[in-house]
Amino acid sequence: MAKLLVKLQRYFRRKPVRFFTLLALYLAAGSLVFLHSGFAGEPTMTGSQRGPGAAEGPGLPYLGVMQLSRGFKAAATIPEGGRRHGAWFKSTSKGPAERSKAEDRGTTRSRTLRARTVREKEEDRARYVGCYVDNTRRRTLRGVSFFDYKKMTVFRCQDNCAERGYLYAGLEFGAECYCGHKIQAPNASESECNMECKGERSNTCGGVNRLSIYRLELAQESARRYGSAIFRGCFRRPDNISIALPVSQVMLNMSVEKCVDFCTEKEYPLSALAGTACHCGFPTTLFTLHEREDEQLCAQKCAGEEFESCGTAEYLLVYQTQVQDNRCMDRRFLPSRAKQLVALASFPGAGNTWARHLIELATGFYTGSYYFDGSLYNKGFKGERDHWRSGRTICIKTHESGQKEIESFDSAILLIRNPYKALMAEFNRKYGGHIGFAAHAHWKGKEWPEFVANYAPWWATHTLDWLRYGKKVLVVHFEDLKRDLFVQLQRMVGLLGITACEDRLLCVEGQKDGNFKRSGLRKLEYDPYTPEMRKMISGYIRTVDTALKLRNLSGVPDDYYPR
Repeated sequence: MAKLLVKLQRYFRRKPVRFFTLLALYLAAGSLVFLHSGFAGEPTMTGSQRGPGAAEGPGLPYLGVMQLSRGFKAAATIPEGGRRHGAWFKSTSKGPAERSKAEDRGTTRSRTLRARTVREKEEDRARYVGCYVDNTRRRTLRGVSFFDYKKMTVFRCQDNCAERGYLYAGLEFGAECYCGHKIQAPNASESECNMECKGERSNTCGGVNRLSIYRLELAQESARRYGSAIFRGCFRRPDNISIALPVSQVMLNMSVEKCVDFCTEKEYPLSALAGTACHCGFPTTLFTLHEREDEQLCAQKCAGEEFESCGTAEYLLVYQTQVQDNRCMDRRFLPSRAKQLVALASFPGAGNTWARHLIELATGFYTGSYYFDGSLYNKGFKGERDHWRSGRTICIKTHESGQKEIESFDSAILLIRNPYKALMAEFNRKYGGHIGFAAHAHWKGKEWPEFVANYAPWWATHTLDWLRYGKKVLVVHFEDLKRDLFVQLQRMVGLLGITACEDRLLCVEGQKDGNFKRSGLRKLEYDPYTPEMRKMISGYIRTVDTALKLRNLSGVPDDYYPR
């Protein structure tokens, strides 16, 4: 060992440049590791565990429900990997070899009875329509399709079609899922839908050239699609249609596709079908798209496509094209340093990134962050790189919940989300990135129970701390923001001291999703919460609900309590 050291000493003495180069590289590597550890950590939660008396404060006495723990474990570095795909793949036809697998699988009567029981349990999200004929050359459901020859289930097919906004989901050959807005084929006998689902032997997934079709009740809540266009609904004709929708074209052979293509070519984000007339324009105060009518009022068949509706002269069927509405896309830093620091505070997984996206579109100014996330900066959040006290951003994202950190801000928007949803969202982010998903092994392993035990109390203490120490706090429920975006966004922008143009807010509604929404491809098909977890979380919900009402605020939304 001594000889080796002597040789190294002599070598570097002869070539000192190499010695200093290696030394510089070593110091640079150490600096990078230090900086990474500073940026990648979880939000700090200062303060020791509080006893009963510690919760007392102005307007928020001790609630007496439970003592909330502050002993959180240090979280591991968050992987920033991309989205992880399942076993889905897409195809347009099937070979005869695959069809040959559909041989006799026993009697169909008992399987049909078992499937009927499952269908009854699933009526809250879908209604079974029946067995229908399918044709490989002209599909019965003409939307997207997904195949999984190992793990296909009725739930998985329904969930994927609903996520994309389709009205119908159909299963065929035990492993194939088709989506669509119209059923374009005749009925078949129920006995012909006789194949077990590959991932769910107790249920039926169609047959050979036969579809088991469900109508998706939840499709009304999501954005239905026609190809690349998003269905917005049926609306009464505006009073001055030539101003509200300035471009129009008479189409005697009208179809949804023709009208959408026409408005896309004219570079308008809205396509409105009125019988044989196609109108194009923007959502404005003259045509807000806020008062939807019954779709039956628009149910007049298209002249060019018998299975589609094209609206009437009085009731317009509206689709959103792929043309981007640029009225709300410009963003910049504040022209002068902000006099007050406004927090956009939330528990992790409560939709803070989505809220930042909405605020930036609505105000035209960048939002900042208490942390630094390179992946968000690369996706357009340019305020991410600024120091949170720079004063160049309209508000600052934070997950902090300590007194010192909270009192650093002059006012705050406090975003609260259903803890069951927030915990799962944060767990997915922690192990799969901002729009990725945790692996099945993480949910089934020790990571999930430990995560719930550590993070569930934080969900409650986060809200309680902001209500106690925050100077001027506007409470916004994530569920209300999704349900009534226009009104809630007006409240948020008002706290920021910005007078937002109404047309700009209408533009935000059309661009609301952004690139920060997880798809439904990897949603869990089971409830990960144990009875013990639900009992604990329900107690925290009651604690937060009581604290909100003591401040003369509305309590938590009703859908926090179904468990």
